[in-house]
Amino acid sequence: MRQLKFILLFTVLLSLSGCSVKYNFTGTGKIDAKTFQVNFFRNNADVVEPGIDRRFTLRLQDLIQNQTNLSLTNSNGDLVYEGEITQYRISPMTATADQRAAQSRLSITVNVRFTNKKKEEDDFEKQFSFYYDFNGDLLPTGIVLDTALDQIFERITQDIFNASLAKW
Repeated sequence: MRQLKFILLFTVLLSLSGCSVKYNFTGTGKIDAKTFQVNFFRNNADVVEPGIDRRFTLRLQDLIQNQTNLSLTNSNGDLVYEGEITQYRISPMTATADQRAAQSRLSITVNVRFTNKKKEEDDFEKQFSFYYDFNGDLLPTGIVLDTALDQIFERITQDIFNASLAKW
């Protein structure tokens, strides 16, 4: 019995001392960077919805601040996110018998250039997109637009975070 306690204690101590990599609940592991900057994402889509560029930029800043201990800066960040909204499209998804849209889809695509000044092999330029389906009798305005943008930006910003910091 005494030998079993000793083996158990030894195993616990060995497992605790063997961990040299820091992990957190976001899966970011160890980050050498201390600061990040998110440059303004211009809306270069053919259809321009006013204000979504600012809303997206702030949403990305907030996500990174909330999920890391990095400090936001306006210039010379260790990690730099920049790019543009390249697509804002509304398209019918299903039709009714009288040739009207029963369901519509709002799709947004964002082109992102990520630069890691501490680890250049992590740099990338990539497009991220997502969509929101809504009733075809409605227009993407007011609460429908707010709900759509919240869901689309939540997914896109999380995908950007995963690609740049979580390596998923």
